[in-house]
Amino acid sequence: MMVTTTVAAAFLPIAPVSDSSGTTSGKIASGIPASVDTRGTSAKSKSTSSGKLQVKTNAQALPKVNGTTVRSVNGFKTEDDVIVSPPPRTFINQLPDWSMLLAAITTIFLAAEKQWMMLDWKPKRADMLDDHFGLGRIVQDGSIFRQNFSIRSYEIGADRTASVETLMNHFQETALNHVRNAGLLADGFGSTPEMCKRNLIWVVTKMQVLVDRYPTWGDVVQVDTWVAASGKNGMRRDWLVRDRNTGDILTRASSLCVMMNKETRKLSKIPDEVREEIGVYFVDSPPIVDDDSRKLPKLDDNTADYIRSGLTPKWSDLDINQHVNNVKYVGWILESAPLPLVETHELAGMTLDYRRECMRDSVLQSLTSVVDKGGHGGGESTNDIVECQHLLRLEGGGEIAKGRTYWRPKFADMIHSLGQHPFDGA
Repeated sequence: MMVTTTVAAAFLPIAPVSDSSGTTSGKIASGIPASVDTRGTSAKSKSTSSGKLQVKTNAQALPKVNGTTVRSVNGFKTEDDVIVSPPPRTFINQLPDWSMLLAAITTIFLAAEKQWMMLDWKPKRADMLDDHFGLGRIVQDGSIFRQNFSIRSYEIGADRTASVETLMNHFQETALNHVRNAGLLADGFGSTPEMCKRNLIWVVTKMQVLVDRYPTWGDVVQVDTWVAASGKNGMRRDWLVRDRNTGDILTRASSLCVMMNKETRKLSKIPDEVREEIGVYFVDSPPIVDDDSRKLPKLDDNTADYIRSGLTPKWSDLDINQHVNNVKYVGWILESAPLPLVETHELAGMTLDYRRECMRDSVLQSLTSVVDKGGHGGGESTNDIVECQHLLRLEGGGEIAKGRTYWRPKFADMIHSLGQHPFDGA
């Protein structure tokens, strides 16, 4: 019973009872002895001369100083308590805490200084990139664009070397950065301002690649690229890839591009306004790779040795012009290359003819035929140079791309022994 009453008293306001003389009684209205405070604990006696306990409860009125109510600590006030008046309100003690503002300014200053040091970074060793944070630069009187790449761990395959798709991604990146560095990059994939006005885009119609040696993880490659006219309505772009540390040539590539209307998806002539934009950057030089103009033989279900069906593009395979990126075609073509060949040989040369676009809802087939090269004997022997012919088509029959690839035995030191690439002018 005592516990219940104490708990109730702890949560209910309790008023003191005054007798007829106006003094406060030592008992509380509920009949609880005054020796127990509102928290249920015994209060110490202030004086023992009368033999009774006297306490002051929380209910007593708060004192006032100069007309201002002063709250006592923990609800108790004794005769020894000294009430201190708050300091007068002045302009000085109403100012903000300047130390907080100073700390914030210091933090911002240090962060800005750190960022500036990163932007003003300079290489300290000869083997470090000259253009570590940049996107390349134009060299040789504005005719060549140069950019360095470090081969990343996710760009190498089972052979511990970069794939041909990695190299072609570097080709595409330098081509776009070349256009941007020249101040011609507008909306679209490599489109100039005048091309954008006419809804024109570039499309690749042919690609030739010769690989002398593949870079590996951690290597730094230097990619040079330039453009030239190709006929009346085409443009040729060349690439030369070197090992940045040794200067050795690793890869050479050349592509042909034409213009296509983005809306009608039909080929277009180069307007005079566009020719004026890009003509100043044309280099008068022969292709870095001799043009392989041999006609590719017809390849079908009866002549193909290997067929891979059910290939479909993913959303990530589309570029900003809403068609499949040309690098993806290479991966699809190699899908039907025989595994024994891929395990024992490496791709040394490639010629691709792009026939039509591949859209996001297309379903494709990859066909490969293995043939001999230069009378070297059996097609898949580890001691021979192997030539393959390829066809990438829609399952309905329309041709997407045709190609020819050359494969050499892995780890063969053929380039240095022959003095030239074995497929130059093939």
